[in-house]
Amino acid sequence: GGLILFAIFSLVMDVFKIGYYSSFYSCLSAIKIIYPIVQAIFVVVQTYFLWVSAKDCIHVHLNVTRCGLMLTLTTNLAVWMSAVTDESVHKAHSKLKKNMTEEIFRWLLKGNLLILGMRSSSVEECNCNSQICQIFKNGYFWLYPFNIEYSLFASAMVYVMWKNVGRFIDHHSHHIQRLKFRLFRRTFFVGIMLGLIILVSGLGVLILYEVQVNSSAESSKKSQALTMYYIFNIVCLSLMSLVCIGGSVIYRFDKRDMDRHKNPTRTLDVALLMGAALGQYAISYYSIVAIVASTPRDTISALNLTYALLMIAQHTFQNIFIIEGLHRQPP
Repeated sequence: GGLILFAIFSLVMDVFKIGYYSSFYSCLSAIKIIYPIVQAIFVVVQTYFLWVSAKDCIHVHLNVTRCGLMLTLTTNLAVWMSAVTDESVHKAHSKLKKNMTEEIFRWLLKGNLLILGMRSSSVEECNCNSQICQIFKNGYFWLYPFNIEYSLFASAMVYVMWKNVGRFIDHHSHHIQRLKFRLFRRTFFVGIMLGLIILVSGLGVLILYEVQVNSSAESSKKSQALTMYYIFNIVCLSLMSLVCIGGSVIYRFDKRDMDRHKNPTRTLDVALLMGAALGQYAISYYSIVAIVASTPRDTISALNLTYALLMIAQHTFQNIFIIEGLHRQPP
């Protein structure tokens, strides 16, 4: 389900890219327009393949199957790296254009195009001036995160399929647990409502923060926006840390056995969880070092320091809680 959701947004992004590049067919190579078309076909075929075959444990043509799955995995990683690079270059150009005059930016862009072997006259031809062109351009860059997540999602699923090639499952240790989800049971209902409240509040705070910081020229309003942003995140991280600690404590009183059997999906989940947390740990660590080394130390710095410390604590408690949950037997 998650894969299909990201696939739909990735297809929309490819449509926007095709529309954007089609506006410049006279000054761009044909490969620029062909690439999103081929990528859209790849997304459709791969999503169908994973939907149909994700649960298969293949025991024939093992080497050919492993080779094909690994080729698919590396293709997804290549698409992921391409999307991350394109998004980074776009942000760098936007920042450069914002901080420089239009003449200097065009001069630099002209030099880059000459280095890439494109016609220097294409600088003027490739300007995106029409309204529909701006919609396509802004639309597909806003949809890049969905394409990035799709590539990572598909890579994880293909990796699990690759690990399952030739694998025999011990049916004595294979439990099938039917989850009975009742929306209006007290625990489920309260949890969902609290989660939705936090989600909507977070989106509202983020929008206010972006508007105040990017549009306001007054330092007092920017300071207020930063204070609001940090206080909201500090409260959320504190609540999340307490909930994760409470869940781990509840695990201690539950007499359920731990599942120690080999499981490629769970192993990958744990590895991805820890690997993803390393990035946030690094960001928080560098933030702490920068705050401690900087002067003067004001309220914003104190809030930022608290936020960075709580981010480390929350990720640690959350990872412990999730990993313990992944290794527990069904009731």
